Amino acid sequence: MKRTFPRVGLLALGLSALILGGCGKSEAPQASAYKSTVADKAEEERSSKDAPGGQKDEHGEAESLKLKPEEIQAAGIKIEDLAEQVVSEQLTLTATIRPNQDRITHVAPRVPGRVVKVNANLGDQVKAGQTLAVLDSLEVGEAHSAYLQAATQHTVAKADFERAEKLHADQIIAAKDHLRAHGEFEKAKAALAAAADRLRMLGVTPAPAAEGKAVSTFPLTTPFAGTVIEKHAILGELAQPDKQLFIVADLSTLWIEANLFEKDIGRVMPGAAAAVTVAAYPEEIFPGRLTYIAASVDKETRTVQARVEVANPDGRLKPEMFATAAITTNGTGGKGGQVKALLLPEEAVVLMQGQPTVFIEEHGAFEPRAVELGDKLRGRVVVKNGLAAGDKVVTAGTYALKARVMKSQLGEGH
Repeated sequence: MKRTFPRVGLLALGLSALILGGCGKSEAPQASAYKSTVADKAEEERSSKDAPGGQKDEHGEAESLKLKPEEIQAAGIKIEDLAEQVVSEQLTLTATIRPNQDRITHVAPRVPGRVVKVNANLGDQVKAGQTLAVLDSLEVGEAHSAYLQAATQHTVAKADFERAEKLHADQIIAAKDHLRAHGEFEKAKAALAAAADRLRMLGVTPAPAAEGKAVSTFPLTTPFAGTVIEKHAILGELAQPDKQLFIVADLSTLWIEANLFEKDIGRVMPGAAAAVTVAAYPEEIFPGRLTYIAASVDKETRTVQARVEVANPDGRLKPEMFATAAITTNGTGGKGGQVKALLLPEEAVVLMQGQPTVFIEEHGAFEPRAVELGDKLRGRVVVKNGLAAGDKVVTAGTYALKARVMKSQLGEGH
């Protein structure tokens, strides 16, 4: 009988040797990977210390910028200690500029007439009573002819009455003849007044005609001074009373029309001060006053119409411009809308990755800090979150610091 035990033992020994040999081979790559990780970490720390533009945080983003004094001066950097200031709380509304509807006129003839002369053009500055156009009307010609006839009868009746009065004084004519002459004179006087009133109702000033001929032309005038903002008068066309030929507006004062949300109605009252800004003059504020709040709420938009009146003596504000109106609120607790707030010049704020950002000077370095902004107040902006009183904020040269941060980030990308 053959014995097989030694073969099984040899097989077991061979397998053990094979397993041990495999373990020995896998240990070397693990050690190599560990050494590589340590080296990479050391290299990262060295890169963080030597990175341009300042130190970095654990995510590799620039935390602060260190500049030399000469670099600070060259960039025009100025620093201001942030402090709380008492400001008036405001409600900011988007608005549209409209002409003052109390100082606008639609100029149209009172009777049909053909346009024979146009004296004013679109955009012209006109004075009160100035002729804008001349029209020729058959109805005016007839009325003027009746006026001339009444004027002639009045002259004759007046002369007869004066002669009769003299004769009656000399007892040459009877009293009844004197009374009859007086009656004819009064009748002629009334007829002349009626003819003159007829001309005035047609918009024509009664006046004697040259060479005794009736005049059918008449001037179309403006009742007050202003600017011609619309013109529809065309030479030779027939004008009708129901269609205006000109629109003249006094643009020395304008209405800023906005809509108040229902929740804000109690925050403002007529008479409140307002500051109006437009895109055309971003650095300028036009002072105004809230003059009107509608008595009803629009059932579709749930808003109330509000109106701010603004002086416009130089004519820079134009009707139909979009505007922003910041209206001083009533406040709460009897404070009259005055609150304490942190204010910054608008140029101190830059957008970085779509987020309003300012730079803080701390321990000789400049650190970007995201902020939440509030209302704009005469070139300054309210900071709601992100800063505290006493922070040293960069108020000038902010864009130079932003450029350095962007350059640093572009360098990292490569």
